[in-house]
Amino acid sequence: MPIQNSELILNPDGSIYHLNLRPENIATDIIFVGDQNRVEKVTQHFDSIEFTTQKREFKTTTGVYKNKRISVISTGIGPDNIDIVLNELDALVNIDLETRQPKTQLTSLNIVRVGTSGSLQNDIPVDSFVMSSHGLDLNGMLHSYQIDEISNTDIEDAFVKHTNWSSKKSYPIIIENSNELEIKLFSNKTFKGITATAGGFYGPQGRILRLGLQDDNLNSKIDSFNFNGNRISNLEMETSAIYGLSKLLGHNALSMNAIIANRANGSFSENPGKVVANLIEYTLDKLAG
Repeated sequence: MPIQNSELILNPDGSIYHLNLRPENIATDIIFVGDQNRVEKVTQHFDSIEFTTQKREFKTTTGVYKNKRISVISTGIGPDNIDIVLNELDALVNIDLETRQPKTQLTSLNIVRVGTSGSLQNDIPVDSFVMSSHGLDLNGMLHSYQIDEISNTDIEDAFVKHTNWSSKKSYPIIIENSNELEIKLFSNKTFKGITATAGGFYGPQGRILRLGLQDDNLNSKIDSFNFNGNRISNLEMETSAIYGLSKLLGHNALSMNAIIANRANGSFSENPGKVVANLIEYTLDKLAG
């Protein structure tokens, strides 16, 4: 049966609802950034630009960098936005928008997140890069899907025991990155660790302004978690959603994090723009290599 209009929503011009994109507008190699203003900081390095559009916080530019066709998309903040972006990107390549039927031959996208983050470990300094070996879902968005095939129950159960995780909150999920993309982008310039993904910036990440927290000690429990050498390196708001949905939909995903703060020692980068710029150039060269 065709997918109903209420489920797969298209604009009058045939583009997908939120992203305002048609299938021909995107490359199979895609860089995610959170901030729409960061799109141009990536595409300024392109040799040519063929297409750009924006709707709400979702800005997309597609062009060529060193003979590699790449799309750059701003996702905005949080796992809820990732749910929109990844499902609509998958629809563009794996659903026939005319017949509203899934295609028999599926396309895998290569998705690299280039974002900012705060380190949780003293030995991962500001101005460094962290590659996310796993995404740790603390926000629960992925529980809307059938996740048994992508979760890593041994690490998840160990994390729940270590943190005395509240049963009132959604059960944490651990999802691995794309090994193919890790091999392509890893080098001695990058640290590696589990990236925890929260559903908010303040309370969900242990920040206290005027509201008390459900668990005042959660951040220190997260910092001290270690499972067979796998520790939690940083905390942000997108990686686990990108990893989880990409695994479920058959895409390759990797999260690269510019460390602009160190929560363990309270330091903040003196030039956060520079470390982001360095990570952008690093990622582009690795993708085009």
